[in-house]
Amino acid sequence: MRKVEIYTQPQCPYCHHAKALLEAREIVFQEYNVAVDQDALIEMVGRTGGRTLPQIVINDKAIGGFDDLSRLDSEGQLSALLEAGPSLQ
Repeated sequence: MRKVEIYTQPQCPYCHHAKALLEAREIVFQEYNVAVDQDALIEMVGRTGGRTLPQIVINDKAIGGFDDLSRLDSEGQLSALLEAGPSLQ
């Protein structure tokens, strides 16, 4: 089963764009608001290495932010990544 997670904060326009893209593609996601959850912020940095928002994780693979998500979508790779299922580690 696909798993999409997004770390956001309310004032972030790129966060809103990323969520809108996911919603337009009818992709269900789990959102973590790092503005109110310090543990989520620490987890985000540890999982993704990123310090900017949003940070998007698909099937336990950090893909980056909105620009990365948008590029994957426009290149037709987002669907393939979602269909790949959880990664084995």
